[in-house]
Amino acid sequence: MSKKKEQKKVKNEEVVDQTNESTNSQENEETGGSQNKEISWEEKAAELNDKYLRLYSEFDNYRRRTTKERAELIKSAGKDIISDLLAVVDDFDRTLDAMEKTDDVKGFTEGVKLVQHKFMSILGKQGLEHFETKGQEFDPEVHEAITKIPAPSEDLKGKVVDVIEKGYTLNDKVLRYAKVVVGE
Repeated sequence: MSKKKEQKKVKNEEVVDQTNESTNSQENEETGGSQNKEISWEEKAAELNDKYLRLYSEFDNYRRRTTKERAELIKSAGKDIISDLLAVVDDFDRTLDAMEKTDDVKGFTEGVKLVQHKFMSILGKQGLEHFETKGQEFDPEVHEAITKIPAPSEDLKGKVVDVIEKGYTLNDKVLRYAKVVVGE
């Protein structure tokens, strides 16, 4: 063969070798790149799983804490009113002591009225109110009819004639219905 042909052949082989090397390096990069991608996806999954577990733990701790706080609140819910009512209990004790020592009925009656007023004011601070019913139209939303009697006058027909037990509301909701006698 001639030198030119040999040189051409060597050049062609070099070009083929370079092309093969280039192709191989590209394949290695792609393969290595996909391994990097797989690793990053695995790392990402592990990171997300860790975040999920931490968030779940935080929520579980929050749920336990609020449940505990709610239970403590329920246990101590009446603490304030009981504390206020202790003063009324003390007044009743003093009233009973005074009842044994005095013959003054009028003074004793006045003392009992004061204790009752103090008691009702404490309950009023907590949102308890009684509502007036005598002479008003019968309303089944707030009244409980015990009995019906003939109305003493025409204007009392269908109205409350007498109150057996007062009705009370607590924060504008009926706590106890008024037990009433209705005229017919």
